This record gives sequence, C-alpha cells and structure tokens, in this order.
Amino acid sequence: MPGRMEATFGAFQSRNFTVLWFGTLFAFIAFFMSTVVQGIVAFDLSGNNRAVGFVVFAQGIAQLMLGPFGGAFADRLSKKLVILVCQSVIMACFFVLAFLVATDAIRVPLLAAGSFVIGSSFSFLGPSRQSFMVELVDTARRGNAVALSQVAGNASRIVGPLLAAALLAIDSLGTAGAYMAMGVLYVGTVAATISLPRGAPPAGAQGRSVLGDVLVGFAYVRDHPPIRTLILSYVLVIMAGFSYVTVLPGLLENELGRSAGSMTLLLGVSALGGLGASLYVASLADSPRARRVYTVMTLLFGISLAGSGFAPGFGILLVGMFGIGIGSGGFQTLNGALVSHMTEQAYFGRVISLTFLAFAASSVLAWPIGIFADAAGERATLVIMGASVMAIVGAFSLAAVREKRKEEGEKETGANPSGEHA
Repeated sequence: MPGRMEATFGAFQSRNFTVLWFGTLFAFIAFFMSTVVQGIVAFDLSGNNRAVGFVVFAQGIAQLMLGPFGGAFADRLSKKLVILVCQSVIMACFFVLAFLVATDAIRVPLLAAGSFVIGSSFSFLGPSRQSFMVELVDTARRGNAVALSQVAGNASRIVGPLLAAALLAIDSLGTAGAYMAMGVLYVGTVAATISLPRGAPPAGAQGRSVLGDVLVGFAYVRDHPPIRTLILSYVLVIMAGFSYVTVLPGLLENELGRSAGSMTLLLGVSALGGLGASLYVASLADSPRARRVYTVMTLLFGISLAGSGFAPGFGILLVGMFGIGIGSGGFQTLNGALVSHMTEQAYFGRVISLTFLAFAASSVLAWPIGIFADAAGERATLVIMGASVMAIVGAFSLAAVREKRKEEGEKETGANPSGEHA
C-alpha cells in the first residue's frame, strides 16, 4: 500500500490487529445501537430528559469508579482474558435487556441497572483492548493503530443508529429485537477475540497491590507534562461537550416538533462526519502535524455544538451535527494517537484508562445536564456546552503559547548568560 493509503491503513498489515479491529467494530456497532435505543426507551417510559440522563449516569458512575482499576488490570493481567470476560458479561446483559423489553417488564431503574453493569465491564474492557491493539503492531504504527480503532468507532456511529432505526421500524422486533441484535453482535466479538493469540505476558505488579498500580499510573502522568496536558484537555472537553446526546430527544420533540426517533438520523450524520475526519487524520497520526490538527478539530467541535443550539430547523441541525462529528472524530482520534507515542508500553493501560474516565465523567454529568435542560431549555444547554468547549481550547492554546515563549526565553538566556544581545 503505497503513499497515503499505507499511512492511513498500515496497521492492517498485521493479521491479529485486523481480527481484533473487526471484533471491535462489532462491539462498537452494538454500543451505538444501545445509545440510541436506551435513550428512546427511557424517554418513552418517562417523557423527560432526566430519565435519559439517569440511565447514562448509571453507566458513567460505574466507569468513573472502576476506570483506573481497569487500566491497572490491563497492565498486570492477560489482556485477552480481561477482554473475553468483559465481552461475555456485556453480551449476557444485552440478552437480559431484550427479555425484559419483550415481556414488558422493563422500567427505568432496570434500564439503569443494565447500563451500570455494561459501564462496569467497559471500565476493564476499554484499556485492555486499546493496549492489546498497540501491542499487536510495530512501535512505528502505534498512532495509526489507535487512529484506526477510532475509525471503527466512527463507522459504528453510522451503522449502529441506522441498524437500530431499521429494527425499531419493524413492529414485530422493535426495541426487544434491537437488544437481541446487540447480543448477537457481541457473540461475533467474543468469537474474534478467542481466535487471537494470548499476547505478551503482563509486566507484573512488582509486589504492588492493584491500588498501588493505580497510584503509580497517576504519578506517571503527573511526572510527564506533555501526557498530563493531553489527558487533562481531553477530559475537560469530553466533560463539557459530549453529553449533548442527552438533550437531543427533548430538542427534537420540544423545539422542532419531531419524534425522538429522528435522533438516529442526527447521530448517523454526525458519525458520517466523524468517519471522514478519522480517516483523514489516521494518515497524520504519526506525523508532527498531529498536534496542530488536534487543536483545530477540538475548536470545530465546540463551534458546531454551540451552532446546533441556534438551529432554526431540522435541516440546519443536521449540518451542525455533521460539524460535531468532524470535530469530535478528529479530536478523539488524534488524542489517542498522541498519547500512544508518548507513553511507555508498561504504563499504557493505566494512562489510556484515564482517557476513558473522560467519558465516564461525561456520562455522570448527563443526569444534571438533563435536569438543567428541562429547566433552561435544550437550545440554551447546547450553546453553553459549545461555549465551554471553545473556552477550554482557548485556555490550553494560550497556555501552550506561554510555555513555548518561556522555553525560547530560557534557551536565549542560556545561550547569552550576560543578557546582552549580539
């Protein structure tokens, strides 16, 4: 694969990476189906944004509590074993939810309980899977491997909502059929993982407890400023902007006079933008330009999010969602790629788990954001979220400029101790 194609898809030259990638694709499709279906079920059961936020909150609080431990497990246990156990739990959970919906026994608390179990599994699955992906490719292709993982995620943002919409449109299947399909997809994911090699033996805990490993991971990030800055900016942007999905059902029904089911089209358009962005930046993931493009993509996400709050109609909202997809897709893809190059393999699980904490925190915020949207309106909520993202980008960009000027000043002073100009 010459030139740009090789730069974009180079990690696929590894057979094992390719198998894991397709297993990940199935899992992502199921996840984005569940994002749509659980939001619709929660809103239909309750008729308010609070219930939607509460279900998302349950998943987020599980990931927030367990995320760092998931990273420690990824660095001290067999990654393949951790992945298989977590995938099996998620698969069983989807089948149970399908049964509850089919028998009309589903309630918001039960939906939230399922979300909590899935979130707990994701806490351990995500870091191990990401770390396993990096392990299966050459060091020079680490960034590309992480970027292609995001390509799978963004492709799933298209396929997942469309598949969910197709199943919801069939009266004999509906939401129960959608949950059943999610479970079947995870059967394929488990099968793909089983076919992979055991991988490199874990580095071991060196006499430390799991909590000790977690603390060592935090210390590692603290002591490496470039990694610390990337993690912190990522967490803040995700927290500020990624709970927008919570208010989409209400925005559609309360402001635009459309059914909450139209959310599948919005998410599909957003995913289309994200897929294009992630494919574009995958070729840049291992290049010096990655950091600059990362900032531009983050700013675009914030602008598009705020602009969506002003959308006068569904057509303009689709445009805003496309921009949200481009910005968020490029932002996520490049953050993971940059972190992968800066982090030693022995610490990768724990470091990458901190980026998963960003989504956990975002999910936790979904509940109060839903409450705020009920009080202030969905439009105002989106505008505030977008403005917050832009403010974060501005603050970190200003800090980076100041740091660069400081470094240049120190170099100049070191080269000219007397302070005199040549």
